[in-house]
Amino acid sequence: MMYKTKDLFSLEHSLAGEYLREFEYPWQALAGIKSYIQTLGPKLEGYREVSPQVWVHETAVIAPTAFLGAPCIIGPGTEVRHCAFIRGSALVGANCVVGNSVELKNVILFDNVQTPHYNYVGDSILGYKSHMGAGSITSNVKSDKTDVVVKSGKEKIETGLRKMGAMLGDHVEVGCNSVLNPGTVIGPNSNVYPVSCVRGVIPADSVFKDKDHVVLKKKDRD
Repeated sequence: MMYKTKDLFSLEHSLAGEYLREFEYPWQALAGIKSYIQTLGPKLEGYREVSPQVWVHETAVIAPTAFLGAPCIIGPGTEVRHCAFIRGSALVGANCVVGNSVELKNVILFDNVQTPHYNYVGDSILGYKSHMGAGSITSNVKSDKTDVVVKSGKEKIETGLRKMGAMLGDHVEVGCNSVLNPGTVIGPNSNVYPVSCVRGVIPADSVFKDKDHVVLKKKDRD
């Protein structure tokens, strides 16, 4: 199954690439996102520190109603739209969209990620060119408040984390109004049907229709 850092992400498509390379499993990186941003921010060229520990690239477009909480980094060409709420500890890559009423907290968004409409993304990592459909969210705390466990079939990996949302590989498409439950890991190039409730590990190159119907994509034929 595909749940290791090296399998999920093209690390050259993020300022956090070298940082993530240190971890076998991507959720191990969540605890250090804040300190990594605080260390990286002052070293960046072409960025303005618009408020303490908030670094915005000179080509990024920030709506006047957006809130940028410290620490955070907003990459080149990225658009942060009206009423977006970046609570802090957010590293947003190049050419991303953080849309209206979107909330980000303790996240890494690789380059070209889109969270365009009414999304909550917390304690999560979204890979290169992944996309969250309107209203789709990451749920990052279990209802019983116990530590999150990543489940792949009969295999269970204890994360030791009370808060963990979702790990989306490169080119993942999440359908509108879907909920990604704590500990969800979706392999690269996979699609999630709208209004889905997803948990566990979803293989790469798959289509998630519901929990009992996860099918591999058909290969293009000559």
